[in-house]
Amino acid sequence: MKQTDTPSALILLFGATGDLAKRKLFPSLYRLYRKGQLSEKFAVVGIARRGWTNEEFKSHVKASIMSSTKRVEQLDEFITHFYYQSHDVSDSDSYLALKTLSDQLDEQYQLQGNRLFYLAMAPEFFGTIAEHLKTDGLTDTNGYHRLVIEKPFGHDLPSAEELNDQIRKAFAERDIYRIDHYLGKEMVQNIEAIRFANALFEPLWNSRYISNIQVTSSETLGVEERGRYYETSGALKDMVQNHMMQMVALLAMEPPIKLSTEEIRSEKVKVLRALRPITKENASEYFVRGQYGPGQLEDEQLPGYREETNVDPESNTETYVAGKLMIDNFRWAGVPFYIRTGKRMPSKSTKIVVQFKDIPMNLYYQPDQPLAPNLLVIHIQPEEGITLHLNAKRSGQQLQTQPVKLSYANNSVDGMNTPEAYEKLLHDALQGDATNFTHWDEVALSWRYVDVISDAWEETKAEFPNYAAGSTGPKEADELLEKDGFSWWPMATLDVDVCN
Repeated sequence: MKQTDTPSALILLFGATGDLAKRKLFPSLYRLYRKGQLSEKFAVVGIARRGWTNEEFKSHVKASIMSSTKRVEQLDEFITHFYYQSHDVSDSDSYLALKTLSDQLDEQYQLQGNRLFYLAMAPEFFGTIAEHLKTDGLTDTNGYHRLVIEKPFGHDLPSAEELNDQIRKAFAERDIYRIDHYLGKEMVQNIEAIRFANALFEPLWNSRYISNIQVTSSETLGVEERGRYYETSGALKDMVQNHMMQMVALLAMEPPIKLSTEEIRSEKVKVLRALRPITKENASEYFVRGQYGPGQLEDEQLPGYREETNVDPESNTETYVAGKLMIDNFRWAGVPFYIRTGKRMPSKSTKIVVQFKDIPMNLYYQPDQPLAPNLLVIHIQPEEGITLHLNAKRSGQQLQTQPVKLSYANNSVDGMNTPEAYEKLLHDALQGDATNFTHWDEVALSWRYVDVISDAWEETKAEFPNYAAGSTGPKEADELLEKDGFSWWPMATLDVDVCN
């Protein structure tokens, strides 16, 4: 296997028997190993409550990998690096036993004291684990010690501040890696390249040439078995506070002086600080909520949200959010950033549509055929790519135009899908690159913005359900744009032309 410059590391994975580890983390580590992007000097300790043996854990890891890929070369060799410990997250004796095992593996694999602690567990344990790692000596090494945390990071600003204070007692901010898996997606990372590597776009990337930007993330699935979690979260906290706000920050930030972690984060924070404040009194002018009722999608009858397992029959929880964000700075004054996210939509799609302003005078004006606007569409999932929508002369004698598309499909380059977001983020964490992880300042500013909307919604009972499963959402979301003279670009159109 090709050697890499990735440093040696002991990866301590809390929640190793859970769904995230099975579906994402084990396969991602294996792909890094197979590609030679993971040093031979590594070991993984799976940590969970179950009383498994090392062999049972290794069989579990092997099964998860084999279910996710047909390529199994070097799998047996990879599995030899895995170990297991049954653990009680609140018991110091468990951490002392974990320290003994960690020190043994550190010497066995020549890991130089480098440790990556990955918390793939329920968020209520994050602070407890971080404090024990410090007080029980697991961070007392000569190498690095980094903490990787899954969302949600708190459920509002006060809880996030409390959690951050707990964690900062054990880890410095530079060693805390808060995962937002959208930041690991290829085309989200491509936003910077599209903007800053093309003379065609960056001079136009401002209020003089752009009329509005739309960010859509839609799902066809309902809450499935996540009803209990979703009742305490809703679409606002589950999607807007993190994923949607991060994409807006990347789209709106100023060019950094260099592509370093510190400079990119600094520019994103400036965007979040420039967001026009919302009050509880005017929240309804900027944000709309929805909850799906019974409906139909592709001839399948679907239940309403209130009929799902572990959901209150009178639930006030939103499964859909649409909003208008205004960024009050010199570049974006007057340009609305529209966001929408929802469950039980007609299609699964995450895309960004940048709509440019119309030209001052339409020389090709036809009463029955208005000139189509120029669009830049960034396709994030399930397809990956870029589409530029232009106007060209229609074939024939008359001076008429027709829309044309220039497309680049990311998954047509080598005939295979781009790496999983978790694969990229795990590699970044092992390399010490925190660029695509969220800084505390970003988390705090996002919560401060979202909390006002959440408080306003909690104080009023919504008229739910207000959209049918399989539809595009409540009519109020359309009205949000109509009053500005715009409309949503359809979820199921503007697709990238994928190469076969």
